[in-house]
Amino acid sequence: MNQKPTIKLQKGEQDGLSVIQLLFPYDFQLKEAVKRQAGAQWSVAMRCWYIPEKEFVLAPVFAALKSVAYLDYSALKEDAETNATQIGAETIYHKNAPEAEKHTGKPIEIICDEKEKTFYLSLPFALKEQFKKLEGAWWHGKKKRWSALDTEENRDQLNEILLQEGLKAEYSVDFLEKAKYTKAPKSGRNKDKYLAALTEVHQAAIESFKKWMIQKRYADNTVKIYIACLTVFFRFYSDKQIAEIGIKDIEKFNFDFIIKNKYSPKTQNQYISAIKTFYIKMKGINYELANIERPIEGQKLPKVLSIETVQKMLSGIANIKHKTALTTIYALGLRRSELLNLKLHHINFDRDVVAILNSKGKKDRDLPLPGSLKQLIVSYLTKVNPKIWLIEGQKPATPYSATSLENIFKKNLDSVLKDNTFTLHCLRHSYATHLLDMGVDLRIIQELLGHKSSRTTEIYTHVSMKNLKNVKNPLDQFGGIA
Repeated sequence: MNQKPTIKLQKGEQDGLSVIQLLFPYDFQLKEAVKRQAGAQWSVAMRCWYIPEKEFVLAPVFAALKSVAYLDYSALKEDAETNATQIGAETIYHKNAPEAEKHTGKPIEIICDEKEKTFYLSLPFALKEQFKKLEGAWWHGKKKRWSALDTEENRDQLNEILLQEGLKAEYSVDFLEKAKYTKAPKSGRNKDKYLAALTEVHQAAIESFKKWMIQKRYADNTVKIYIACLTVFFRFYSDKQIAEIGIKDIEKFNFDFIIKNKYSPKTQNQYISAIKTFYIKMKGINYELANIERPIEGQKLPKVLSIETVQKMLSGIANIKHKTALTTIYALGLRRSELLNLKLHHINFDRDVVAILNSKGKKDRDLPLPGSLKQLIVSYLTKVNPKIWLIEGQKPATPYSATSLENIFKKNLDSVLKDNTFTLHCLRHSYATHLLDMGVDLRIIQELLGHKSSRTTEIYTHVSMKNLKNVKNPLDQFGGIA
């Protein structure tokens, strides 16, 4: 498979006008794709294509060209970081951000430009590094806003970033023309009832809760989520003493905050878990909270790719690091975090065993290393030579980004299965289902996946077709109905 060409984006100047240069070796297909970009022009003096900076928007350019070329916009990111740092040098906010959108606990308003397939927001400066990991993330000097591609994946990632800070996103639709920011219309939510700031007493209690969870060895992600949930909850009840809060208050919070803001049952459960853990497990008070009813989530079946689709996707990946990452997840049935935390010394090539350490539930497990995966990994190690982790970031000895891992899965699956809604975790679901279809015992699959309960593993029996295909359908007894 041919390697895609690279387009390098950097700032330049044309007739006194600040422009973004698109530098790439001549390629007819690539040239035609670049010509179609809004504002794209050819410069005889610079011998390259360019877009005036005031008309340039990274996200749609990135989305339009990523299928035919790799976009290297590192030079622009360095410049964007410098500008954003200067703007926010004295505070954690951009000084040009509207007052209502500064880090006050109010919802972060996100403007979605449907024409550009991009969203814009004024982001607290402290969250800049996390936001930059989103696909197409870009600082807009003209709009004084951060922007990124408006995709479901980016929205989920942004919501997670904001939740960790006790913030929430409010999306509204507007069109941005000629690099001019136009305020979006207010949404239907009741914006005049913003949550109050945390009191010193509540802040101290949350800090104590955080230390308690760390001491109890709760997972890092659980600590972040519980702290974020409890922060919002205590801001909702800033006028109440901690010991005064009971079941009726929880019910009011569920209705007036969770339900009205249309949060999912999963998010509601996270809030309930955080509150119960704080009051019952740490404080040992308000045992009546143990009777809180949890929302009915329903049972969603795991989404499974066919074995033919997985094979076609993995065999078509040209980048050996990407191929090794996705193949390892599928061949060992790993969670995303398990691959990202997999170090070189966890792989025993003599015994053909891979050690998965400190996984979900603080559990370890050993997995057999398949011969075909071993061969791929050895080839990958020879060519790439990672230092610590099996899959490392662009800088040696640094862990790979979770967002990047999701992106390479989506990109490579899209190349073989158009308009799909699968996520990276579906590779693990597919591995388990394919094992079941091959006749592997459910108990063995449970051990391979690291499930604590067999009931968790049994869900794959609902998507496996091995036994269902043997059931005779009464329609086949008709002898034909054509």
